[in-house]
Amino acid sequence: MLREYIEFLQKVSPKTADQYEHLFAQFNIGEDCPVFDGIYEYCSISAGGSLSGVARLNHGLSDIAINWSGGLHHAKKREASGFCYVNDIVIGILELLKYHPRVLYIDIDIHHGDGVQEAFYLSDRVMTVSFHKYGNYFFPGTGDMYEIGQGSGRYYAVNVPMKEGMDDENYHSLFKPIIRAVIDCFDPSVIVLQCGADSLGCDRLGCFNLSFTGHGECVDFVRSLGLPMLVVGGGGYTLRNVARECVDFVRSLGLPMLVVGGGGYTLRNVARECVDFVRSLGLPMLVVGGGGYTLRNVARCWTYETAILVGKKDEIPDEIPNNTEYLQFFAPEFTLRPVLAKRQENQNTKEYIMAIKQEVLDHLRQIRHAPSVQMQEVPPDLFDRDEIFSLREPGPDVLPEDHEPEGCTFTPSHFSDEENMSP
Repeated sequence: MLREYIEFLQKVSPKTADQYEHLFAQFNIGEDCPVFDGIYEYCSISAGGSLSGVARLNHGLSDIAINWSGGLHHAKKREASGFCYVNDIVIGILELLKYHPRVLYIDIDIHHGDGVQEAFYLSDRVMTVSFHKYGNYFFPGTGDMYEIGQGSGRYYAVNVPMKEGMDDENYHSLFKPIIRAVIDCFDPSVIVLQCGADSLGCDRLGCFNLSFTGHGECVDFVRSLGLPMLVVGGGGYTLRNVARECVDFVRSLGLPMLVVGGGGYTLRNVARECVDFVRSLGLPMLVVGGGGYTLRNVARCWTYETAILVGKKDEIPDEIPNNTEYLQFFAPEFTLRPVLAKRQENQNTKEYIMAIKQEVLDHLRQIRHAPSVQMQEVPPDLFDRDEIFSLREPGPDVLPEDHEPEGCTFTPSHFSDEENMSP
């Protein structure tokens, strides 16, 4: 069945859709996951970016790897879901488990990371921690705090359900103590961080009030743990624009980085305090993107969080350079971190926050010690020796200083959000 799904993605296109329409229901292809030209190439780039980052972490070539085009956390083993076709996170974690005894997955997308949780629901070697909106039929409808795992995985699925209007202060009052408790009881050796930007205020599909600063602080906190980290992005409808802005802006500052892929939906609003907090944990990390549906904000958010991840957040200017491609897209402020209007009343009372935190921490106390890994046969490395050696060479995103980006003509049709340009 899995092979049949991969073959379907290889062959299907808008021109051949009629030939494969009988498989659409089986593979959940439809409104949220339509057929488009280059669908297989897109999935290959997204998953390949995360796998390349994982290989660098596994072989000690990087402490932090970033794939903003990854983070497709809704996809299941044999079907698409929620704009996600192939779950690069799950594939990456499976590869990390060949070298690391315990992997911690943290998800700050506004939507529950259901695909990742489902994949490891019976395992004690992967702890999934998701902070998300829950209730009122909000997609995907999973993520109640009593979803805690089963069998060997009991208490290794951690869900923190939130209501509309969540702000920085309340978010951090849950995020920081819960992540600290997770680190204490689980003792991971590597972190995968999904940085969905739809948890920012003013997102087209989101309903939180997080700021760039608040979202970024979570990332910085995780980074400070000192563990290897893979950072992944997520979806994105105009990949060339969002990715280019993130990479070019940070590269112009002369900062060291490994950036794989690109893309995203809504960057400018992701609360950067979440990034700061995660970063401060000092553990190796794979950082991926995720949701986000206001393109100009997604670009702002992941640009800022890239600076956080390389330890240069205080050096990146707030004013967007005049020579930035698509500069007019960031009008009228032309800044990296504009103030986002609060469109949602905060439904998260102090009593609700305390109750959620207490319940989640009580679940974590049931884990008496970090799980050990018994002697077992380790599957072969996905990459051969020559491929691993080639990872030591500069990647395609590391361009010569005198490199000039290819020219591009701006047209409004390149972007999916043509509403008022203000935050």
